[in-house]
Parts: sequence; C-alpha cells; structure tokens
Amino acid sequence: NRLHATDVTASSVRLVWPQLLSQDSGYYSLEYGPAAGPAAGRKTQQVSGAHTSLVLSDLTPETTYEVVLIPESNVHYFPPQTTRVTTLAEEISPVQVLISESGPRSFHVSWAPVLDSVASYQVLYGPLPGNSVKVLEVDGRHNSTVVEQLAPNSTYLVTVTAIYRSGKEKSLSAKACTQEGEQGA
Repeated sequence: NRLHATDVTASSVRLVWPQLLSQDSGYYSLEYGPAAGPAAGRKTQQVSGAHTSLVLSDLTPETTYEVVLIPESNVHYFPPQTTRVTTLAEEISPVQVLISESGPRSFHVSWAPVLDSVASYQVLYGPLPGNSVKVLEVDGRHNSTVVEQLAPNSTYLVTVTAIYRSGKEKSLSAKACTQEGEQGA
C-alpha cells in the first residue's frame, strides 16, 4: 500500500501508488533522479490526483533512482513517500560481427561491443548450404575467436550469440568464405 516500482526495464519503470487523492482534492508531485546524483539534478513531474501510476522513461541503464511522491492535497496532509529502484542492464545484441584473416581452413571472428552484462558468447558456425553446426563457447570478456578445421572454398554462416547474466540471449549472423585450398598439397 505504498509507492513502489513494477515493470522495470533498462530505460523505464512503472511507478504505482495508493489512491490518496481524487481528481478534485489535489495532485501529485513526483521527483526522481539518480540516488547518487545531486538533488538539484532531479526531475519533477506533476500528475493529476486521479492517477495511481506513471511510467518514467529515458532512464539510464544500471542506475539506482530515488523517487519521491508528494501528494499535494488541499484537504489533508499526506507525508511524501519514497522508493528506490534500480534499472536493468541494457541488453543489446552484438551490433557488428567481423570476419577476417580467412584462409583455406580457418578464419577469425570478432564482434562488438563487449558488455559487462554478458556472461559468455556462443559462436555457431556451419557450411552453407547444410545443417551441420558446430559451437564454440567464448568467455564474456573476449570479443574474438578463431574458427579452424574448415573446408576450403566454402561459405559458412557464423552466428554470434551473447548470453547475458540475466539469462537472455541476443544473436547476430554473418557469412564467411574460406579461401581455395593449395593445389597439389
């Protein structure tokens, strides 16, 4: 029966509070800002007394916000209610997959960006056309790997999947071609 946050994402949060006022008896002032930041930097929003929820958006990921709800009543005094809410880490998929140093039997795969919220990456690769796929597990701190033991002069589909600490996954794919093999080897 107090101010609290629901539906928390990386950039937004829904605030819910008890019905203290009515349309006619006043309005709510909502102040919010990063808990670690200066009070002067806080934003204020006014909401009609009929409301009992509001979505705050354009928030910064992985930030603890302090929210103060001040019921401005012309009938009763209601003490301000405060709550703290921490936004989630932003979960963005790899935005770039680069293939380089391709030889007859190997190529180098790198990706960006590298995010603290990623536990590990999975690099899936297999020849096109075809459905035989191999998987390489890469530590979340690394952003490249070498894929070896490939067939010469072939096209491969490479998919990099970021596996977040939250359990979510995001993927991006690229095509890679191996060089022709040495003649008479």
